[in-house]
Amino acid sequence: MNAAAVHLRGLERRFGDRAVLDSLDLDIRRGEFFALLGASGSGKTTLLRLLAGLDRPDGGTVLVPQVRTVVFQEPRLVPSKRVLANVTVGMPRGSATRRTGLDALTEVGLADHTDAWPATLSGGEAQRVALARALVREPELLLLDEPFAALDALTRLRMQDLVERLCRVHRPAVLLVTHDVDEAIRLADRIGVLREGRLITDERVGLDRPRDPADPAFAALRSRLLADLGVHTLEETSP
Repeated sequence: MNAAAVHLRGLERRFGDRAVLDSLDLDIRRGEFFALLGASGSGKTTLLRLLAGLDRPDGGTVLVPQVRTVVFQEPRLVPSKRVLANVTVGMPRGSATRRTGLDALTEVGLADHTDAWPATLSGGEAQRVALARALVREPELLLLDEPFAALDALTRLRMQDLVERLCRVHRPAVLLVTHDVDEAIRLADRIGVLREGRLITDERVGLDRPRDPADPAFAALRSRLLADLGVHTLEETSP
């Protein structure tokens, strides 16, 4: 069994009198894909920021790998740098870094966009550059903060397929923050539901891949997760 890449015990984060994260326990193993669901304000992004080192906890134990990267909802590319330079930004200059960056762009299907400017990219292309930038550093922990939320439905599905494939190749521990229950079921090995700062659900997804939303087992899991999120389906509310 893979060792834990993320180990949280009794994690607390408060803003004033409000406990955004309240004695949270969570482990994510290396190579494991964990999707986190929750209503707005439930603490999902706060947890991601703590794991990324962008915020500090008020209590508890937080153990994370040193090499970790984040893909946000917005690509956050540097407008004044071409695509390849965006992928390798902050890395040592040289032929080895250039080769690594080119390989990463090839992985995300953008080998022919190395010299393009960010302003010329579509939303999906820009997110693929952001993903290449995150993976080129070979992170032990990949943090995804609703990275597909601003994309159209078809591009979103393609990006989900790409992320699933790349995560199988690179094998980082992954935390995906999302509002999309179907996205979580499609991608994750485990799914958690965060409510009022506590993890009320932590369920392993036992469905074979690729996962079909028309599969009754997929629909049943969707209904359970929606109920945990406070949303009841027609089947549950009908007499």
